[in-house]
Amino acid sequence: QVQLVESGGGLVQAGGSLRLSCAASGRTFSSYRMGWFRQALGKEREFVATISWSGGITNYADSVKGRFTISRDNAKNTVYLQMNSLKPEDTAVYYCAAKYGSGSTLYANYDYWGQGTQVTVSS
Repeated sequence: QVQLVESGGGLVQAGGSLRLSCAASGRTFSSYRMGWFRQALGKEREFVATISWSGGITNYADSVKGRFTISRDNAKNTVYLQMNSLKPEDTAVYYCAAKYGSGSTLYANYDYWGQGTQVTVSS
């Protein structure tokens, strides 16, 4: 069992940056593959990025590649999402998620979820 708590969301102008954090409880955090997803109003939840347990393997949605960076600090039980060059279309609730095993871009394959943090990008 792991509990996830996101923070760092807010309102930012287009072109700005935000860093989201996801703090996990439990002693086996390093065993989980972590992911970030987002859900805009009226849309389905979509994949943003995922990172392996060691941090050595990352994967990004095409829409954020080159602008967002996922990272993790297993000593702090925390995963991050650095978001640069933000666009109005990045506006959404961002969720952190955890799963065992191999990586996945499908939200249905993740076992644990945080409550989400709102990111709003103004034009």
